[in-house]
Amino acid sequence: MAGAACQPVARPSLTSISSGELRSLWTCDCELALLPLAQLLRLQPGALQLRGDQLVVPGPGEPAAARGGFNVFGDGLVRLDGQLYRLSSYVKRYVELTTYCDYRDYRETILDKPMLFFIYVQTKKDTSKERTYAFLVNTRHPKIRRQIEQGMDAVISSVIGESYRLQFDFQDVVKNFFPPGNEVVNGENLSFAYEFKADALFDFFYWFGLSNSTVKVNGKVLNLTSTSPEKKETIKLFLEKMSEPLIRRSSFSDRKFSVTSRGSIDDVFNCNLSPRSSLTEPLLAELPFPSVLESEEIPN
Repeated sequence: MAGAACQPVARPSLTSISSGELRSLWTCDCELALLPLAQLLRLQPGALQLRGDQLVVPGPGEPAAARGGFNVFGDGLVRLDGQLYRLSSYVKRYVELTTYCDYRDYRETILDKPMLFFIYVQTKKDTSKERTYAFLVNTRHPKIRRQIEQGMDAVISSVIGESYRLQFDFQDVVKNFFPPGNEVVNGENLSFAYEFKADALFDFFYWFGLSNSTVKVNGKVLNLTSTSPEKKETIKLFLEKMSEPLIRRSSFSDRKFSVTSRGSIDDVFNCNLSPRSSLTEPLLAELPFPSVLESEEIPN
């Protein structure tokens, strides 16, 4: 037993994906995805555009705006091909919430569209060769959605009328995707967090940092990098389908959190539910990585 415990964890198995397999995939089969940012800009101009020194997320009133698009997370600046661009219309990676309505709107916002994060990858042999990638989180996939919902439900159930901080982290799943010899430079940017500040007289757990939680999200990463025109067209349609808008049949407060949820958002927020009830350009030769890589399932 002791010998087995000391053995290194086996690396995930690799599986390649072809154009035919990509066509046969439903977008709900895609949990996480990664592709060069320059390629995403060409394939999805309605979701993200370069305008001078700005990287713009077109608004709903603009003619070129995508019908769905992505929730772009960032800190205001993006580096692409050695140049800095100012990011507009993005979701801050850290926000403060003070009311139930703030929480409800924030939860609806982050789950409404697939998430997009920017990552920079360098080779250890030549750190001057840096490539910017777009990392996509498909919030419509049951596995991904369940991890986010359960994380939010669990922290509400564990604090009663107190302040807390919750972070969702994708660092491990992305770093495990790239083979040895490559380094994710801005791994800390592969996360987002919110802090709920309750109007409590004595917030001892919050004051001493005992109500801070982190959810390490796991999933399968799909490589959408391609130099084939035919496959690029397939990827374009795939992304459009993934990010198309949801059809809402009721208000957010009336909807269940997930397929397995037994209550509404009001029930969870008021601690009436337990957590269990809810649920580009060609890739650099120095940066080869597999088409599909399933991350290690590490219990949170």
